[in-house]
Amino acid sequence: MYYKGIYHLFYQYNPYAAVWGNISWAHSVSYNLIDWMHLDNAINPTEPYDIGGCWSGSATILPGVGKPVILYTGDNFENHQVQNLAVPKNISDPLLREWVKSGRNPLMTPVNGIDPKMYRDPTTAWQGSDKIWRVIIGSQINGHGTAILYRSKDFVSWIRSQYRLHSSNRTGMWECPDFYPVSTRRRIGLHSSFNGRKTKHVLKASFSDHDYYVIGNYDSKTDRYNVDVDFMDSIRQLRYDYGMFYASKTFYDSDKKRRILWGWVTEADNINKGWSGIQSIPRTILLDKTGKQLVQWPIKELEKLREKEVSLQNKELKGGTVFKIAGVTASQVSALILFLEFSYRLLECLML
Repeated sequence: MYYKGIYHLFYQYNPYAAVWGNISWAHSVSYNLIDWMHLDNAINPTEPYDIGGCWSGSATILPGVGKPVILYTGDNFENHQVQNLAVPKNISDPLLREWVKSGRNPLMTPVNGIDPKMYRDPTTAWQGSDKIWRVIIGSQINGHGTAILYRSKDFVSWIRSQYRLHSSNRTGMWECPDFYPVSTRRRIGLHSSFNGRKTKHVLKASFSDHDYYVIGNYDSKTDRYNVDVDFMDSIRQLRYDYGMFYASKTFYDSDKKRRILWGWVTEADNINKGWSGIQSIPRTILLDKTGKQLVQWPIKELEKLREKEVSLQNKELKGGTVFKIAGVTASQVSALILFLEFSYRLLECLML
């Protein structure tokens, strides 16, 4: 979340061990997305509606007053998943160090037909032209991964829509869904509530150890979402990443007019390291010129970490050979490689 000149990163955290459990919301802040300061936890499991853990959720900045709020999943005393609201205790604190839970919690609970253990991870909310808020919750209904849609006029009283935003078979439970607009024309990010001409919408869901997404057209008047190609199309299955990358979330950076993607990366280190999992390098995310997939690029701020430059030009590489670049001693390297390949097929065609 970007708020009043500061980037806020909230993430799931166990204060007692480097294993899953006692899930709380840790909180770190940065002015440049490079240097981070760790603060005290923002949300801890203290109430009957979240005593089993404060699971994933999302922040939304309310227009007008510009107040940030958080919707998050609580695992309650029955081990049922419910959706809760937290707000800053002191809105004048630029670091937003303390958060308080709404006295109206839980705001959303699973109804008949929804497994109470498969009902979690609210998205960033968005407003339609009618000024009504929308949010989706990840779930599974009859084996179909599902984005359950809710609507609210005041961000407190939420009513489940008669329609699901989207559902797809053979996917199982949808975790950490994300829903946001992308421009088909301009190379900038869009606010989550933007919905105009030359716009598509991306729906992301985490399942089967990967983050998959679809692109489609969203009508905010009817809340209908029609995808171009569905999740389980074997030919055009789209992923954010083909490595160890899961439970990702985007946010809109209003300062630089871009949308930034974060993801959770697991790793092979064991509990003796004292920590588990890392955040991916933040990436800007845009719609490809074809409109058929997304393109990603590490944020420009990362260039500040570059030190000694080693440049090599006009080097011919032969097939099957290994070429070592001298002068590189760092444990981490940012490499920019430009390949120039002659097209022999084109040459042959011209000769014919």
